[in-house]
Amino acid sequence: QFSGLLGTVYRRGNLTFTRDGNSLLSPVGNRVSLFDLKNNKCETLPLATQLNIVCVGLSPDGSLAILIDEEGAALLVSLIGKCVIHQFYFHKPVHSVSFSPDGKKFVITKDNLAYLYHAPGKKREFNAFVLDKTYYGPYDETTCIDWTDDSKCFAVGSKDMSTWVFGAERWANLIYYSLGGHKDIIVACFFEENSLDLYTISQDAALCVWQCDTELDGLKPRPPKDAAKEENAEEDDEELLEESKGEEIHGKAHPNEQETREKVKYSRVAKYFFNKEGDFNNLTSAAYHKKTHLLVTGFASGVFHLHELPEFNLIHSLSISDQRIASISINCTGDWIAFGCSGLGQLLVWEWQSESYVLKQQGHFNSMVSLAYSPDGQYIVTGGEDGKVKVWNTSSSFCFVTFTEHTSGVTAVTFTSSGYVILSASLDGTVRAFDLHRYRNFRTFTSPRPSQFSCLAVDSSGEIVSAGSQDSFEIFIWSMQSGRLLDVLAGHEGPISSLSFDPTKCLLASASWDKTVKLWDMLDSWRTKETLIMNSDVLVVAFRPDGKELAVAALNGQITFWDHENAVQVGSIEGKHDLQMGRKELDKITAKQAAKGKSFTTLCYSADGQSILAGGLSKFVCIYNVKEQILMKKFEISCNHSLDAMEEYLDRRKMTEFGSMALIDEGCGGEDGVAIPLPGVKRGDMSYRHFKPEIRVTCLRFSPTGRSWAATTTEGLLIYSLDSGLIFDPFELDIDVTPSNIHKTLRQKEYTMAIIMAFKLNEKKLIQEVIEAVPSSEVDVVCSSLPDLYVEKLLEFLASAFEISCHLEFYLIWAHKLLMLHGQKLKTRSVRLLPMIQFLQKSIQRHFEDVSKLCEWNIYNMKYALAISQQRGMKRLAEETPVDEEELDSDSDYLM
Repeated sequence: QFSGLLGTVYRRGNLTFTRDGNSLLSPVGNRVSLFDLKNNKCETLPLATQLNIVCVGLSPDGSLAILIDEEGAALLVSLIGKCVIHQFYFHKPVHSVSFSPDGKKFVITKDNLAYLYHAPGKKREFNAFVLDKTYYGPYDETTCIDWTDDSKCFAVGSKDMSTWVFGAERWANLIYYSLGGHKDIIVACFFEENSLDLYTISQDAALCVWQCDTELDGLKPRPPKDAAKEENAEEDDEELLEESKGEEIHGKAHPNEQETREKVKYSRVAKYFFNKEGDFNNLTSAAYHKKTHLLVTGFASGVFHLHELPEFNLIHSLSISDQRIASISINCTGDWIAFGCSGLGQLLVWEWQSESYVLKQQGHFNSMVSLAYSPDGQYIVTGGEDGKVKVWNTSSSFCFVTFTEHTSGVTAVTFTSSGYVILSASLDGTVRAFDLHRYRNFRTFTSPRPSQFSCLAVDSSGEIVSAGSQDSFEIFIWSMQSGRLLDVLAGHEGPISSLSFDPTKCLLASASWDKTVKLWDMLDSWRTKETLIMNSDVLVVAFRPDGKELAVAALNGQITFWDHENAVQVGSIEGKHDLQMGRKELDKITAKQAAKGKSFTTLCYSADGQSILAGGLSKFVCIYNVKEQILMKKFEISCNHSLDAMEEYLDRRKMTEFGSMALIDEGCGGEDGVAIPLPGVKRGDMSYRHFKPEIRVTCLRFSPTGRSWAATTTEGLLIYSLDSGLIFDPFELDIDVTPSNIHKTLRQKEYTMAIIMAFKLNEKKLIQEVIEAVPSSEVDVVCSSLPDLYVEKLLEFLASAFEISCHLEFYLIWAHKLLMLHGQKLKTRSVRLLPMIQFLQKSIQRHFEDVSKLCEWNIYNMKYALAISQQRGMKRLAEETPVDEEELDSDSDYLM
């Protein structure tokens, strides 16, 4: 099941803090990531919209969220259950959405209208979104919304440079009010705390302060008679309308004197400008914290200001990026400010009082090309076309180090067997080695004449590094220890597409576009041991984890399996029909026809070697059973139609007599797709061209623990993991194996029998209960009497239990005894058990790191406390000593 999205932290849309202020919701393409800032974890919700999300509305109690995509399709989501409750279609793009502070209503703005809906309740409803009122007023598109603290009124900003204040109820003295005074698009509007006073901010960096002559308590309800008349009039109108728009409120920009008599009035008391020196360009986003009167404004140049209102005192001004700040959000306490920059996909959380980062993350802003798991499965390294190498923690989903030494796109990355060295190959003609202890580039391997490296492999000892060249058709071999070039292997007649080392021997397999796979013996003077002839250009080659089989994917869509010792083909899979290409917007042939010329570009064996993963220029990843040579499952990695090559059929609505409407470039800002300016032009380029990124899978890797696999795609780094939560999967189940019988056996202190019965029933909670009921003194006896089959099962259970349990010492005793007593027998089956052992190692290693950090911190605190107490003791002695000396002097005088 889909378990997480790494590598992308923000795309576009508004950032939102949760109610407690400790977590941040960030739209990532057509998904939403939840960043837990207190516990330093990130989680991507297991739900997705059809297109990229543009706005997120969070209910005041933090339990519900409304996600709206580019075309106005909305999902009502429960953040507690992490599931979709309701789907709704607004028919047009929505600019903003906001819940009222009391949680009873919410407003959405689309075109030049504002719609007030009844908020979804806590109970099941036929239609969760019920329209209450439609507000007319602005002439141009609406841009922003803000509510008063008591939910009586809301303000809407517009591109026509006006701001409108509407009553959520029909108040006698405030139905609507129009505010002008700006010379550019309104970016944000904010009510003052418990007041109708208003701040409006425009794109030309101007702030207007509006004072209202009426308090919130001074709003008078409409008399019931008038309301009854209006309701009757509206019912008559609704009969003529095809669809009910709720109650309609039509605002006038210039009402006459009679209409404004005894009504709420606004007056502008101040107007301020942010860019007096002219240093900053367009103001792009703003946020206001009402309790602390803190205004944060972001600019297109990446600069942000902090001001205190209403005096407009500048607190500080900083630059966080060279990209446009697309979204700003402040948490409930006013301590943390979140910034989203869509240009490079940056997400920053800034603590303004201490002037420090709480979170600073950035994904690969161009597509990711390759990935590799560390040997214990705890880290993933990714390389991108932006030339960056990033290392991600699989448990927290955060990137903790970025290497930027490469000057061109990274084509391949890998870990050495120790897990502390990362190797990366690039088109800049270098292979670099990075140290994960000191976070530095300690080796750089180059070729005698410049070559673009397309693939990379390192042997199981971590001593021999090899890289294949695209242009010279050669394979370069270096020594990790000395950094010297050992040899250049020539023989291929086409670009080298893939390299792979045999995990058990020093044997290198190289694949090339010359339709051959060559096997090179690294110990026997680098000579070619074998050449395997294929029917088509070879794209990728991969060894099975035990080194006894070789998988090869070719341009004709076939995956062939070879016994490389005897150079015999042992099987093949025809994958052409399983790839299932999508149709691009400009394609003139069907998706089925387009798929005929496609093939798999990445292969990876599962940790046990029984299955193989395959992916390519498609939204599908296929998993095949190697022995049976059948397709087991297809994973659809994305349903995001904002990407190209997603459609299965041609959309006739987009076809005109002049061709496809996709040929018309409507993009004028930098938000949709990828913008390509003219070379050398930094600003004022009128020739921006936009294109949709195409969906593709560039690299697949299985975790060494066997619990998950990862794919680098156009959307980011997707991780799929085993979900063992709600599956009843019994093992050798007998009629006597029931929960009551297991408890009975446990009471009789037959611990070994109880554990075997629990594993037969295979209920995780029951297994945990039985194991934790065994006294620590009996663990040794139980471990020695367990059958071999159940030893493996118990070790696997311990590995997963370590991740969540607090009984560290108890489970460590179990693991230690099992490995000591059954180690020799387990060693004979080491190849099959390796993923499980690595999973156990990963769990123990993570706890070791956490506990050692805690111990170091405690030791430091104790030393600090002891040092202070010693200092105080010395001071006391120093203070007391002079007194004693004086007394001694007086005594000696007296004796004299």
